[in-house]
Amino acid sequence: MFKELFSAGFGDTLIRFAICFVANWLIVNFLYYKKSHRRDFFFTFIIISVAIYFLVYLMMGMDRGKATMGVGLGLFGIFSIMRYRTDSMPVREMTYLFVVICLSVVHAMASSLGVDANGVLVGTPLMELIVIDIITILAIIIFEKKYTVKATKLIQYDRIELVKPEKRAELIADIENRLGIKVLHVEVGGIDFLRDMAMLKVTYDHEDSNDVDNMVKIKKSDYEDA
Repeated sequence: MFKELFSAGFGDTLIRFAICFVANWLIVNFLYYKKSHRRDFFFTFIIISVAIYFLVYLMMGMDRGKATMGVGLGLFGIFSIMRYRTDSMPVREMTYLFVVICLSVVHAMASSLGVDANGVLVGTPLMELIVIDIITILAIIIFEKKYTVKATKLIQYDRIELVKPEKRAELIADIENRLGIKVLHVEVGGIDFLRDMAMLKVTYDHEDSNDVDNMVKIKKSDYEDA
């Protein structure tokens, strides 16, 4: 049974799946989860990568030579109209979702290893996939480290006298003292002189962030099932 599966090319499919799974796991576990600590998205990314790989594999059929890019483009068309029942996915999470889907599609549609007339293995499609994975991972590492937007919080601030431009340093020092964070930038929004309150958008240096940070008000439905 196992011999028939491997002789039919399924063994190569499993090898490519293993490479794809390891690459996506490295990206999600060490690059995404290490910074965000979102278990829900961790589960989503990994399971979607597995499902997409075998979905593309079955849609293409067992004959790899008849595969077309239309299958992959059709999948992206399907996912472009998909919507989650929960709140909109943040841009960073959407980017990682797109990456794991892309890698799954690429690995599933990759050509099988070829053999010449002498029975010698020709071409290195598996190595090409590994190189693609390495390039993708390196790109994420570089741009996550240098260009990823830091975490932000929206806060209602009561010391309205400190929102003046000349007192920006004192404002930042007060926020850092109250919140215990390293403030990188502060933007002043709406100001209510009647209640001595200002709305501030605080950008800070911190590894952990979540959707709650950017909420001004929390709906009852957000906590009643918690």
